[in-house]
Formats: sequence, structure tokens, C-alpha cells
Amino acid sequence: MIDFQLDDRSGVATYLQLAQQVRHALRLGLLEPGDKLPTAKEVVAKLAINPNTVLKAYRELEREGLLVVRQGLGTFVRTTLGPKDRAEQAEQAELQERLADWVRAARQAGLVDDDIEAMYRAVMRHDTEGLHDTRTGS
Repeated sequence: MIDFQLDDRSGVATYLQLAQQVRHALRLGLLEPGDKLPTAKEVVAKLAINPNTVLKAYRELEREGLLVVRQGLGTFVRTTLGPKDRAEQAEQAELQERLADWVRAARQAGLVDDDIEAMYRAVMRHDTEGLHDTRTGS
């Protein structure tokens, strides 16, 4: 089951944070088709947020085709965003292990989580810009 966490400093709306966490869990294979999500009441009790916020996140994911609501039973995962076959799963697992090794090395070098996240975001931004330049020929 997914364990939602909120970051009050992120500037991202609460319902979007919840939806993003479900998408991430789907990509990583932590949630699979048929898995039941926590009820709005359970999420509200843990995070002290408005039930409509949880429902809004779930509705958005349902519109995307990722979740299905079964009246009286709960909200369930309909599909995954993760790798489709064993080769993709193996490649993703290898990449995740390499990333974990890099994070461990960064921590051993004295970097804290905020430093690591800043480096990650800078690389992602630079890599995305490079891909954009390649596609447009600029």
C-alpha cells in the first residue's frame, strides 16, 4: 500500500502531490493493477487534509485511466506506468541500483539531501535542454 507524504515547502498543490506519488509508485512497480489505494478517510486521518483533496487526486488519476473506483469497495489501480516486459524491468532495476550507488557516494562525499536534489534537478534541466536543442536543431 502507498504511504502518502506531503511537502508543505514544495509549492505544489496537495492533490497534485498525492497524484504524483501514485504515478511514481506505478512507474516503480510499487503499485500494480488490482492494488487497493487507501480510502479518503484513511488519507485524511494520516495527513490531516480535506477529504475533497484526496478525492480530487483520485478523480484525476481515474480520468487518466490509471485508477478505477468500485462503489462501496474502494479505489483500485487499473494499469501501471512501469516497464512492460522483463527486459525493461531489468534495465530499470539496473538504472535504479546505479542511481542508489551514486546517492550513497554523494552522501559519503558529504552532500546532504538538498544538495543531492539540487544536483539532480540541474542535470535533469541540462539534459532536457540538450534534448530540446537536438530535436530542434538549435
